Amino acid sequence: MLSEERVRELLSMEELIPAVRRALAALSAGAAVQPLRVVVPVAEHGGFLGVMPAYAGALGAKLVTFYPGNRSLPTHHALIVLFRPETGEPLAVMDGRLVTELRTAAASAVATDLLARPNAAVLALIGSGVQARSHLAALRLVREFREVRVWSPHRAQAFAAAFGVSAAASAAEAVRGADVVVVATTATTPVLRGEWLWPGCHVNAVGAVRPTWRELDLELLRRARIYVESREAAFAESGDVRAAGRVEAELGEVIAGTRPGRRTAHEITLFKSVGVAVEDLAAADLVYRKAAGADA
Repeated sequence: MLSEERVRELLSMEELIPAVRRALAALSAGAAVQPLRVVVPVAEHGGFLGVMPAYAGALGAKLVTFYPGNRSLPTHHALIVLFRPETGEPLAVMDGRLVTELRTAAASAVATDLLARPNAAVLALIGSGVQARSHLAALRLVREFREVRVWSPHRAQAFAAAFGVSAAASAAEAVRGADVVVVATTATTPVLRGEWLWPGCHVNAVGAVRPTWRELDLELLRRARIYVESREAAFAESGDVRAAGRVEAELGEVIAGTRPGRRTAHEITLFKSVGVAVEDLAAADLVYRKAAGADA
């Protein structure tokens, strides 16, 4: 049984980013078994329960709750269970809240490394919660930013002071001229508009993971070349991908070289993430192996 504190001790972003990259490559290559996430609405309380099993070398499942209205508590809580693939024996149960936070940012770091311009120097964060924090740490491992701006309706100033970045007066001000943009909010209607983006921008959008929710406007979807973790998951769960009606490629295909990444310095690229189980298992397997090694 591994607590969030123990997971934090064992899981580093430097190790997680390449592990997520390998997991996404395996998923696109057909080397992983990953059913679609089962989502149970908890309408009475405005929440959701997700069930996310997979087999990708590691075998297990994540149970995750999403309560976007939470204010004094995290919006996500989770447990991950790992089993021994050869026998089905339970190996570990670990807190999955931090895993969810970190693996989401790690996937965006993989996308940014693949799709953002090599000289990207200005980062804009839309949102000031845990995902903004984890994305700031992860993306700094794949690009050197000389300027970071943050905007959110409530805590931008506090976030900026805590992390030594600049608070913008509006979302538009934050993203104009940015080379990389992160949208990490609980919005259900568009908060990022394509008209604000400069040519060559790369966007990581990690919210709005329900079929009827949106965080990106139609102009952005029209202008961008869209990349996802899984076509099946994206079309099933992302209102933005459904509105766009197309996907350029899965990240795993770009990693393998079977589909192209960025083609020109001026195009806009978009990674629309819904979060997939192989990312969670990649992170959980790292944690379990380090814990087992420490106990040996």
